Amino acid sequence: MIETEDGEEIPVERPVAAPKADGKSTARPAAGRGGREIAKPSMGRVFKRTAIFAPLILVVVFWTGGDSTTSAKVFTAVTLIAFFIPFSYLVDSIMYRVYSKRQRGADSG
Repeated sequence: MIETEDGEEIPVERPVAAPKADGKSTARPAAGRGGREIAKPSMGRVFKRTAIFAPLILVVVFWTGGDSTTSAKVFTAVTLIAFFIPFSYLVDSIMYRVYSKRQRGADSG
């Protein structure tokens, strides 16, 4: 409703998207948002990412290590990196799987 200067209320109709003949709406699929394509997971990309984050992890462990010995700090950093590698691959796999499902849904719909 819109109220005029005289105080009259005028009903306003909102435009409604007409459904397609097959009964589906005209909304754009999620894949059409223009995001970049997700590549298949690979250990090469995981190792590149690890090469970027390993020094950062080492620095953080050294800064927050307190009175621990240097060998204990290095052991902690190596342990964290050992967990980082498979979890990084797992996240890549999940992202690729979700992207693939969305692409298949957008292609069939």
